Amino acid sequence: MTRWVAFAGVAVLVLAVLLVLARASQSVVSDISTAPDRWLDRLPDGADHLDATATPRPLQSSRDPSSVALLLNVAVSQGIFATVLLAAVWWAQVPMSTLGVSGDPWSTGWPALVVGVGAGIALVFANTLAGGLARAVERDPSERLRELLAPDSAAGWLLLFFAVLPTIAVFEELLFRAVLIGAFSAGFDLSPWLLAVVSSVAFAVGHGAQGGLGVVVTGLLGFALAVVFVVTNSLLAVVVAHYLVNAAEFVVAEGLGWEPFG
Repeated sequence: MTRWVAFAGVAVLVLAVLLVLARASQSVVSDISTAPDRWLDRLPDGADHLDATATPRPLQSSRDPSSVALLLNVAVSQGIFATVLLAAVWWAQVPMSTLGVSGDPWSTGWPALVVGVGAGIALVFANTLAGGLARAVERDPSERLRELLAPDSAAGWLLLFFAVLPTIAVFEELLFRAVLIGAFSAGFDLSPWLLAVVSSVAFAVGHGAQGGLGVVVTGLLGFALAVVFVVTNSLLAVVVAHYLVNAAEFVVAEGLGWEPFG
């Protein structure tokens, strides 16, 4: 028998911790914008453009010029939260089908993968244009953090693409789409579309370091991913789409240095 109430309690607790830490990161980013030299060495260890798990660290006299430590911190911190959620899924006996993982090909097979790639490509174009417009209107407050996280070596780029970004995509989709929409709608007989709105708002708030326009763009991105999840009931599809959006953002902004409307 599924322990829905207990599972919901764990999920809400994880979400609350993420939002608190995201608020701490947002405060640091705000100070960086006004006094970058003062705050250079106090950046959150796990800070990135999707940061929701990092807290300020004490001022240090020197900083490792490599981004590898930051990348590893992001992967580990996000991985820990994902592990907590998965442990709660196992303990509470939550059916995997409610999380978008079933034997249906549209859930875990090639059709789901194709949908994820297609949705990801569409969202990459939309996110790139929206991000460029946001930077044209106001400076992107997450730009400095993204620059620090951007690898400065081939090994760093491999770590980013094959460890950090996949971990972020899996964890955030597990929480914001699979749990907050799929599991909650099944366990508490709630409309998945209502939960899609609620989870998208939480997703946007958790990315407050991106500034006002960035939050709006992130909320719309979250809702688009929620639509894909509700329609397909596929965790795989939204993880693939999410990963492609994140990877493309690094390639476009940091690798190619291209900014639409810039």
